[in-house]
Amino acid sequence: MTAPGIGELTERFRRGEATVVEHVQSVLTAVRERDTLGAFVTAAGDEALQTAEQADRRIRERGPDAWRGAPLLGVTVSVKDLLQTRDLPTTRGSLLENRRTREDAPAVARLRAAGAVVIGKTTTSEYGWSASTLGRVAPPTGNPYAPGLTAGGSSGGAAAAVATGLGEGALGTDGAGSIRIPAAFCGVAGYKPSYGRVPYVPNGVDRLAHQGTLARSVADAAALAAVVAGPHPADPDSGLGSIDLPSDSRSQHIGWIEYEGTTDEIRKVTEQAMAALAGQGHRVERVEVRCDDLYPALVDILAAAEAAGAPPEDEEWCDPGRLEIVRYGRTLSGTALMRAEEVRQGLRTRLRSVMRRYGLLAMATVPIEPFDVRAIGPQWAADPRDLLWLAWSPASYPFNMTGQPAVTLPAGLTGSGLPAGVQLVGPVGADEVVLTVAHRLETELGPLPPPHAQHELVPATERTL
Repeated sequence: MTAPGIGELTERFRRGEATVVEHVQSVLTAVRERDTLGAFVTAAGDEALQTAEQADRRIRERGPDAWRGAPLLGVTVSVKDLLQTRDLPTTRGSLLENRRTREDAPAVARLRAAGAVVIGKTTTSEYGWSASTLGRVAPPTGNPYAPGLTAGGSSGGAAAAVATGLGEGALGTDGAGSIRIPAAFCGVAGYKPSYGRVPYVPNGVDRLAHQGTLARSVADAAALAAVVAGPHPADPDSGLGSIDLPSDSRSQHIGWIEYEGTTDEIRKVTEQAMAALAGQGHRVERVEVRCDDLYPALVDILAAAEAAGAPPEDEEWCDPGRLEIVRYGRTLSGTALMRAEEVRQGLRTRLRSVMRRYGLLAMATVPIEPFDVRAIGPQWAADPRDLLWLAWSPASYPFNMTGQPAVTLPAGLTGSGLPAGVQLVGPVGADEVVLTVAHRLETELGPLPPPHAQHELVPATERTL
């Protein structure tokens, strides 16, 4: 199924070429009957169609003014199953009972207020612990370009939904790359705003998690994010990343980083972006940024947070992989956590220094191609007992630890026909600059071939746990 972008869809509604009800019904039918990859755990029902009917009534009554105050009127969006929704169950990818109030998370409420129609909840790993969607609630999400490989995670369902046209956009979360990794693997745009720019309720104690958006274009991801951004009283950190720094997006000094483990195939595809950026007037220069003990510090911070939220009586119902992380987290001392926080502060200091020289950083979003759909990582990182479950994506988690804005966009296809993403990163608060440069780069690189041409569709009824 090929879905239009937000601007094209809005024009169709304006010209009377389609109704919102027709569009929403079409998308919901596709979710229920043609979700061949396991992107969704729940599809919306009557409330979505009622919302669509209200949108059509508004368009009939107001004409072009219908979008005034409702910029996403008629746009279909999915919501990651970690985020609360009032009308759809939220499992958080877990067999554990979800005791949170059944109401919309702030970002979901803002999307609805802007006219968007929520079409369903997308697949995630338990509590988003891994960069896959492997878990006990639903089958893992397959990659749109090769269903036997992973869509990435933990917002893997969101990325696969967007890539296959099941909605114009998606709301995801990113605690160590969970938006950007699947966006890169699935060939779509993924945006992790500056920390605090979009409220996250309940606020994460590790201060790593960001809420952001996925779409088939940077412009659409930005349009969705503009609606959900801004302070909220329930998130004490919200608003921290809302002030944009003044900068000229037309000519940037860009530092290009190549992380250890980047394969030749990924390098070949993503370095096309270097030439494209230089051709647009940016000065691109290779740079190396090191921070000792960064990954072990990330592991300690994440494991301690997981352990804090996992009492022993929950163990029977926990995802086995996540349970290994929880058990490690219970062994950590306060001293170990303070040392991990010292490493985080050292990284923040180091990158602030780097960003005084470079307006933006650029790199391959993920240094490897997608791995087996039944794994949480490549073979060398697939056993959670080794605590390497995120070590294979070194270009993602540093920017959760610093809170910097980051955007991934498709750079092209590898020789195996798999998407590779390029990531742009800016100083905290410079979100508009990052998005503007990413949009221009996307225009230069061009779109990927659609994934439906890459594989035969498998009926959703044939997918099993």
